[in-house]
Amino acid sequence: MTLLDSQPVAVAAPPRHGVLPRRRGGTAGYFFVAGYTLLLLVFGVFPTGYAFYLAFTNDHGQFTGINQFARVAQDYRFLPAFGHILVYLLLWLVVLVVLTVLTAVVLRSRLRTSVSALLRFLYYIPGALAGVASVLVWLFMLDPDVSPVSWLLRGLGMDSFAAVLSPGNLPVIFMLIAFWTGAGGWMVVMYGALNNIPDEVIEAARIDGAGPWRTAWSIQIPMIRQWITYMTILAFAAGTQLFVEPQLLQTASLGRVSPTWSPNQLAYVYAFQQGDFNGAAAISVFLLVLGLLCAGLLVWRSNMFTLDEK
Repeated sequence: MTLLDSQPVAVAAPPRHGVLPRRRGGTAGYFFVAGYTLLLLVFGVFPTGYAFYLAFTNDHGQFTGINQFARVAQDYRFLPAFGHILVYLLLWLVVLVVLTVLTAVVLRSRLRTSVSALLRFLYYIPGALAGVASVLVWLFMLDPDVSPVSWLLRGLGMDSFAAVLSPGNLPVIFMLIAFWTGAGGWMVVMYGALNNIPDEVIEAARIDGAGPWRTAWSIQIPMIRQWITYMTILAFAAGTQLFVEPQLLQTASLGRVSPTWSPNQLAYVYAFQQGDFNGAAAISVFLLVLGLLCAGLLVWRSNMFTLDEK
């Protein structure tokens, strides 16, 4: 045994009482979320609760069960309003998802950085306009007498403003307005999601012989699936609340568009023309339940909140 071996070895003492040191917590996080939580309660949770209260009571505050829901569902305007909004949502969501994701992939993969940045800015500009201003722009575009694309409208057999606003054209018109105002912002979001894909993954796909479209379909789109689901949920929720566009077109067309074209318009008529706030609340709850069911289905089918296992 050497002298070095006979020396005692210093060993770190264990923590007192076997307790590991704790990280100091702060209150900064609570301050960051306090404002949002307050606004959520005042403008989200409390109004929703009050709407449920009105939907299950009458104008005297007496509990009526589902009578309010049955009464508004029997209104001759109820099914057409929900039918209109479902056709509009089908067109709007399909066009939004397909063209937004496709454009983002092209901007990310096929164009130079400077050109891509310019196009993203141009796509975003219409979204900076308020909904009312967007509808006014489209009123100008849809009138064959003053529209710069009057040749296209007349080529489609629409020679007057009344012909353009025929009932069969309204879902397409509202879809175009919604896409023009909202798609640009989502293109920027999808572009950012594609930027999160590691370059090594894309390079590996190219080495394996995958072309641009094969890479997009098999690599890029599956890896941003959760972002696409998120976009679809928010777009669906916004689409069910359609009100400004049909309301302004109804006014500008002097009644050619139905004042109860969408469920939100029907709820407005119940509340402010008939004074029936309980019926309006029942329609609002119908829309809320529809949105929650569709959002839950999308989240379940897409595994949106599933964490990747390491």
